[in-house]
Amino acid sequence: MKARIHVTLKNGVLDPQGKAIEHALSNMGFSGVDEARQGKCIELDLSETDKDKAQVAVEEMCRKLIANTVIENYSIELE
Repeated sequence: MKARIHVTLKNGVLDPQGKAIEHALSNMGFSGVDEARQGKCIELDLSETDKDKAQVAVEEMCRKLIANTVIENYSIELE
């Protein structure tokens, strides 16, 4: 089973990399981008075949290591 985890900064947390992307896009002539937020995507190959057990395990991984839940949100996709 594959797990895809998307980690992004929470609203209200400064995102200097997102601001740099936003300004660069504007300077390149791409208009209409009101805000850019930068994040990360982590893909895991899991040996677990039970989707519910995999969900619980990946949630724990996110809380303990992958995401700083004070300033970051995360979402999990299992395939």
